[in-house]
Amino acid sequence: MRWTYTPAPPGPVRTLCRELSVTPIIAHLLFQRGLDDPAEAERFLNPMLRNLDDPFNLVHMDRAVKRLCEAMRGGEEIVVFGDYDVDGITSTVLLVSILRRFGIAPRYCVPLRLEEGYGLSSAALDRVLKDGVPNLLIAVDCGTNAAGEVASLHERGVDTIVIDHHSGRSELPPQCILVNPHVHGDETTAWTDLCSVGLVFKLVHALLKRLREEGEEEAFRIQLKEYLDLVAMGTIADLVPLREENRILAKAGLETLRWPRRMGLKALFEASGMTPGEEVSPFDISFRLGPRINASGRLADASLPVEMLLGDDWERCDSGARMLDKFNTERQEIERRIFLEAEEMVQSRDLDLAGYVLYDPAWHAGVVGIVASRLTRRFHRPCIVLGTEGVLAKGSGRSITGINLVEVLKRCSHLLDHWGGHPMAVGLALVPEQWDAFAAAFHEAVGDLVKGKMPEPELAIDAWIPEEDVGADLLDQLDRLQPFGQGNPEPVFGLRGVVLKQRPKIFGKGHFRFNLPVGGGGNVSGVAWKKSDRVPAQGAPIDLAATLSWNCWNGRKNPQLTLADWREHED
Repeated sequence: MRWTYTPAPPGPVRTLCRELSVTPIIAHLLFQRGLDDPAEAERFLNPMLRNLDDPFNLVHMDRAVKRLCEAMRGGEEIVVFGDYDVDGITSTVLLVSILRRFGIAPRYCVPLRLEEGYGLSSAALDRVLKDGVPNLLIAVDCGTNAAGEVASLHERGVDTIVIDHHSGRSELPPQCILVNPHVHGDETTAWTDLCSVGLVFKLVHALLKRLREEGEEEAFRIQLKEYLDLVAMGTIADLVPLREENRILAKAGLETLRWPRRMGLKALFEASGMTPGEEVSPFDISFRLGPRINASGRLADASLPVEMLLGDDWERCDSGARMLDKFNTERQEIERRIFLEAEEMVQSRDLDLAGYVLYDPAWHAGVVGIVASRLTRRFHRPCIVLGTEGVLAKGSGRSITGINLVEVLKRCSHLLDHWGGHPMAVGLALVPEQWDAFAAAFHEAVGDLVKGKMPEPELAIDAWIPEEDVGADLLDQLDRLQPFGQGNPEPVFGLRGVVLKQRPKIFGKGHFRFNLPVGGGGNVSGVAWKKSDRVPAQGAPIDLAATLSWNCWNGRKNPQLTLADWREHED
């Protein structure tokens, strides 16, 4: 792996230090993130809810609020239709919760993934309409590309509002009210990268503003800050950039999550091994709360976490959380098995392929996205992993830096039943008989884009620091950059000529621990996940690349390094 480092020029660093009263290391990291303007950097360091923009500035927001108010006043039947991932589930819970505060009892629906597929499918809508034809259907985190289904709803007399953040490939009927910054090309603003739960938060914010203007008493009693726990979970789990308004919502939401108010969240905390009152990090959402919420939609029925998060009965919420934990354990085992089979499949084939398409009819289509991510990291190649869903081979793809999967799939689209996604992650489906032809076309398309030369794996070093700087003081400074995530990655620090005085200890399934001497006889502990096949020697000078974070355990809080890579010392 090639390490890269671009030093920040001293002039802008000095300016940031002077204008913001920050240390040189924080000024350096701000510059590395493109925040060289002191005013912009100030907003980044101090994300405040009062800096959120007027929600009515979003295209079509006024129309959406007007139609929703009409439905509420007229006692119309409303259905909230959400996706089955964390973003879709939190979007559904947020909107249903707010409507219930006004005495509205909307029905809600989340698709059964294995039976009905993604989003506003005909099969899922048939299930909705069996219980009666609503006056208004609000689709959250889906619907942008459901032109046919939306048209069919309008033929049945159902008005639709779509609150979504996915890219559009077709135009919805003009009667549909679409709030989606990625479709309306003039929206290059602070809210452009909001995921769906962020956009639903904008909707309910706008709704409350309108109702307060009209003197609605309940609108004044609702404190929107209390709903930011849902917004933080959906935002962080959906891997949208934690910049601009996403950063404001995520930071405030993490504080709200610290002391969960919802019975369902308290139960989920307990099932996830989390303690109320302790600091909640993006890691906790990405690897504890989020996977448990997602597991139900991948393996069973995503309405389970919706009901749990809306519930107020402890026994039912606790039972739901334990069931989610069980599904998550089952999901992990299925993923592990598929990954091993897929890894063996790659190793038995031509390793010089530009990209891999792997398919087994027995693989569970609900978990292959995570397998694709692991394979992409393992082989540094774009990977598509397909299982079976109904009569189609269906799955997900993940890419590496420098290869746009959307461009790749455009060149192969004639072989696909349907597809969509982003440059680094896609979902797709095809007739099983086409997968061999698709695999060949995928390899050729990736090869054409990179002109026969795959991008070399790179590790960007944010800053080189002496080992004596590693510790609590640096972590206290780094807290100002939190929360870390997409668009604001955790800084990777380089340390030159480190000598480990103790031999690293291998533990678990492929990990090792080490101690970094930091001067004055002290040490900072370090951990290397899945790296025991390459352990540095004791006593030989090496260069380390690692992140630094707090390790909280049994009420104690200590600095810990997480190794990204190491190499023999280079001058």
